[in-house]
Amino acid sequence: MVAAGVLGLILVAVLWPALLAPGDPLAIQPTEAFLSPRWGHPFGTDESGRDIYTRVVHGAAASAGVGLAATAIGVGAGLVLGFAAGLGPDRLDAALGRIIEVLFALPTLVMALLLVAIIGPGVAASVIAIGAATAPGYARVLRARVRTVVRSDYVGFARLEGASARTVFTRHILPNALAPLASIAAVGVAQAIVWVSALSFLGLGAVPPSPEWGAMLNAGRVYITSAWWMTVFPGLAIVVTALVLTVVGRRLSSGGER
Repeated sequence: MVAAGVLGLILVAVLWPALLAPGDPLAIQPTEAFLSPRWGHPFGTDESGRDIYTRVVHGAAASAGVGLAATAIGVGAGLVLGFAAGLGPDRLDAALGRIIEVLFALPTLVMALLLVAIIGPGVAASVIAIGAATAPGYARVLRARVRTVVRSDYVGFARLEGASARTVFTRHILPNALAPLASIAAVGVAQAIVWVSALSFLGLGAVPPSPEWGAMLNAGRVYITSAWWMTVFPGLAIVVTALVLTVVGRRLSSGGER
């Protein structure tokens, strides 16, 4: 319940950041630079006098939104590969299965870095790279699930009763194969947010002064010994968001049981 409540606040920050922080995340006030956390600036200010709290709240859309977009790309590509491998001929399944296993064996961040090097840096490139890098994981899970469902008794009985291939797919295979993806995608969003922030921290995604959490970490690392709040609060935003999404995803996978 606590995780769901925090997730609700994060969604408000993504959809309506001005409700939680009405200020301008890019407004500079040089006379208030490097202020430590205090009344009026609960997260302190950065080197240009920008309010860190405002930037963290407005950065939720840039970080969590990009993570959602990358997960959507990964899940979409995983659906195509997973269903093609699980429902296709044995030769196609064998070929796609080997490709999926090889790509899945590569570390996701390494694969994303390789794709960004090919596509070029930028927010769009990081979304595509993370989405493509996570697709093999979703395809692997879906392929195994589809093959299990296809061999199940209820699918066999439906075919014996004369149900068409389309009916069997839409009523039995599709809903039962997609059931585990909700929890996996929730955890996947958490991972995607971390990886997108990592790319921005490396200067390959969003760049300062964008209020994106990874870019804020990149900007604050120079002042970490003198202005620790510039890195601590964006880092906490990444950790808390990933944590609550993981908790919610695991609860979904367990069916809400304690």
